Amino acid sequence: MTEIATRAATAEAIQDAPGSLITLLTDTAELTCNTATFDEGAAGAPVHFHTKATEFFHVTAGRLDILVDDEIHTLGAGDFIAVPPGVKHAFAPAADHTAAVFVGFTPGMGRFDYYRLLGRVNAGEATVQDIKDSSATYDNHYAESSVWSGRRRSAEP
Repeated sequence: MTEIATRAATAEAIQDAPGSLITLLTDTAELTCNTATFDEGAAGAPVHFHTKATEFFHVTAGRLDILVDDEIHTLGAGDFIAVPPGVKHAFAPAADHTAAVFVGFTPGMGRFDYYRLLGRVNAGEATVQDIKDSSATYDNHYAESSVWSGRRRSAEP
């Protein structure tokens, strides 16, 4: 295997939602990695799970709330968590915080087109139904969580 290198100056960045920016780093069969930055109040990722991949998160700045099954963890800079296949999860910046996160999947599977689809939805060039229709292609399956849906309400004054 040869090395994988992505230069910051040439990395593709996608605004996938208001206050959220994803920078694409690598997308191979073994590993998919990106960084994600979230402004205060950004929605983050809804509840979902993957059937084939472990997804891992390393917070590099700020604070990140992450749902794992039915428990919410608040991670700070330097914290790490890995979510195995089949476990529902979601993530967003903690209340009153921004967050910067290194995100990875193993194995990888050509997920960059999924992020590009999110960017097209944000730009009004695709629909949420397009995302739902891509679930099997990108191993991104949406789920529900009363714990996560109640999170924002309980954080508001």
